[in-house]
Amino acid sequence: MLTVCRKDEVVEGTVIQIKKGDLDLAVYCVESIYYVTDNLCTHGAGYMNEGYLDGHIIECDFHGGAFDIRTGEVVSPPCMTPLKTYPVLDDVAEVKIKIS
Repeated sequence: MLTVCRKDEVVEGTVIQIKKGDLDLAVYCVESIYYVTDNLCTHGAGYMNEGYLDGHIIECDFHGGAFDIRTGEVVSPPCMTPLKTYPVLDDVAEVKIKIS
């Protein structure tokens, strides 16, 4: 288990970047639920925290590819490889993830 950040650091409807050791993570809050993915786009040099969040879809600002933050599934090309997601553990005040 890894504590990523405090929940109050992530405003509803936004995405932020958190670096923990070698991990570069994107943390999202949508409808009061927290999601965590890798921050680097699987297609190129874009970062999710610089992208456009619309509901559960994050669009990379580099080439316009998009992913579902709940599953990492690609929803728009040119991306073809899913975005890595991390299970978020239930906690009152902090965003914690399970790392395998």
